[in-house]
Amino acid sequence: MPPPPRVALGCMRLSTDEERDEARAIATIHAALDAGVTTLDTARAYGRDDADLGHNERLVATALRARADAVSVRVVTKGGMRRPGGRWEADGRARSIREDCEASLAALGGRAIDVYLLHAPDPRVAWETSVRALEKLVDEGLVRSVGLSNVTRGQLEQARALAPISAVQVALGPFADAALRGGVVARCLGLGVEVLAHSPLGGPSRAARLASDEVLAAIARRHGVTAQRVVLAAIAELHAGILPVAGARRPETARASAAAVALDEEDRAAIERRWGWRAVLSPRPAGDAAASALAPDAEVVLVMGIQGAGKTSLAASWVGRGYTRANRDDRGGSMRELHAAIDERLARGERRVVADNTYTTRAVRQHAIETARRRGARVVGVWLETPLAEAQRNVIVRMLAAHGRLLEPDEMERARDPSSLGPGALGRAMRALERPEVDEGFDALEVVPFVRRAAAAQEGRDHGAVFVTLDAAEAIAGGAAPPAGPATLVYGWRPDADDGWIARAEAKYGTPVRCCRHGGGPPRCWCRPPLPGLLVEFAEKNGVDLARSTLVGTKTSDATLARAIGADFRRIDVGPLTRDTS
Repeated sequence: MPPPPRVALGCMRLSTDEERDEARAIATIHAALDAGVTTLDTARAYGRDDADLGHNERLVATALRARADAVSVRVVTKGGMRRPGGRWEADGRARSIREDCEASLAALGGRAIDVYLLHAPDPRVAWETSVRALEKLVDEGLVRSVGLSNVTRGQLEQARALAPISAVQVALGPFADAALRGGVVARCLGLGVEVLAHSPLGGPSRAARLASDEVLAAIARRHGVTAQRVVLAAIAELHAGILPVAGARRPETARASAAAVALDEEDRAAIERRWGWRAVLSPRPAGDAAASALAPDAEVVLVMGIQGAGKTSLAASWVGRGYTRANRDDRGGSMRELHAAIDERLARGERRVVADNTYTTRAVRQHAIETARRRGARVVGVWLETPLAEAQRNVIVRMLAAHGRLLEPDEMERARDPSSLGPGALGRAMRALERPEVDEGFDALEVVPFVRRAAAAQEGRDHGAVFVTLDAAEAIAGGAAPPAGPATLVYGWRPDADDGWIARAEAKYGTPVRCCRHGGGPPRCWCRPPLPGLLVEFAEKNGVDLARSTLVGTKTSDATLARAIGADFRRIDVGPLTRDTS
C-alpha cells in the first residue's frame, strides 16, 4: 500500500469562485480524503466579501460531518483578515483575532481547530499585539496550536519570543520562492516549525503553464501523472517539514494532486537544475573551497542600504579601485536582469564588480549572492546603517538638485527614477527591511555607520536659519519674543491655504511662509511636516547650514523634526489657538 500523499487540500476556491457549487465542493473534499489527504486548509475570510465570512469553514464542517472516518483530519484555519467589497484587508487587532477565532469555532460546528494562523501581518497594528493575541488563544484552550502566514524571517523571530509558533504558511513553488530565498523556510525547518507551502502551482492562471514546461512534462510522462503533481512532489521532497497546499475546485483535480508518484534521482537532478531549490535551502558555506577554486581572484561587492543611504557615493570609491559598477538605476530592468548582467561579466572574465542597490531583503540579496558564488567569486557585503531621517533628507536634496523643487505627489507616483522618490517608497523599504547577516553566504560583511558631511565645510555655508511652525508664529505674533536669526521661514500644513492667504500671512509675520497644501491621510509628499521637505528646500536655496539652525515649535513632533535635521529646538508654550482664517 503506497504511503499517504504529502499534500494538503486548499479549500479557498470552493468558496471564492463566482461559479461555486456546494455539492461539487463537498464532493471535492471527499475525493481528497479518499485519496489519503489528511489536512484541510481553510480560513474565515474565504468567501466573496464581508457578508460571506465563514462560508468556507461551514463548507468544510459540512463535508467532515458526512464522513465517519474524518476524525483524524487536521483542520488549519486563519483569522485577522477582512473582505470589504471583496478586497483583502489585514486586521491584526487583538479583539478582531479573538472574535475571528470564536466565529471560526462556531462555523466549524464545534470541531477543534488544530492550527490557527494569523492570515497576514497588519502594518497598522503593532506586531507584538497580534502575536500576543495568538498566544492567548492557546493559553485559553480555544485552539490546539498557532502559527503565522506570509511573514518575513524577522517577523518570525519576533513572534517566536511571544507565542508558541508551530507552523508558518508561505508561498512556495515555481512562481514564488521569496520565502525560500529569504531564509524563512530554512529558519522554520531548523526550529522544527512546519512549513505550509501555499500557491505551490502559482494559482489557477499559472498552473496550466506548468504542463508546457519541458522538464516537468518529461518527468510527468515517465510517471503517468500531471506536471502539477510533479511540482507538488518536488516541493514535499525538499524536507519532511514542508507540506504543499494544493487548491482544487473539482473532485478530479483533488485526486490528481494526491496521485501516487515516486521521483527518482534523475527527476530530482532535473528539477534542481531548473529551479535550484535544494541549493538555496542548503547553501554552500562562505569560503567553500569548491567555490574559490573556480576563480580565486573574482569578487563581487554588494553595497546595500535603503534609498538615500549614500550607496552611490560609496560605490564610486570602489569604482576608483578598479571595480565595474552594476546599478539598476543606470541600466533599468529588473533585479533578475541586473544579476544576469553581472553573471555575464563574470563569465567573460571580469573579476571585480560592485553592485549598489537597496538589497533590503534576504530574498533579493540571495539572487545576487547565488550569481556570484556560481562563478566562484567572493561576496563582500557593505551595509550602510543610515537612519530613516537622514535617508529622507538625502532623497529630498537629490530631488531638489535634479528638479529644482519638491515634486507633487502625482509626479512622484508616475516617475521611476531615483530623483523622484516619495516618502512611501522609503516607508515600504523600512517595513520590508531585513538587515544582512553573514549566514546568507557573504565571505565578509562590513557595517558602515552614517556620518553626514558638514555642509558649511563643503559648500561655504556659514549661517543657519530660524524655522517657525505656524502655531508658534501665531503665538509670537500675539506677543511672544521673536527669535533672532539671519533667515527665517514660517512653515506648516494647511490644505486650505491659497496664495492670498499666504501673502497675508507673510505680511503679518514679516517673513516668508511655506505651507503644505496636500490633503490628509498617509503623507504622499515631502512638504508635509514632520517630513523635512520645506526646511531642506529653504536651506538648499538660501545656503543655510541646518546644523546651525533653530526650529521653534509647540509640539513634540516639532522637536523630533529638529533632531532629524540636526537643528536646535525652542519650544513655545501656547494655550488654545484660534486659527486665523482671514
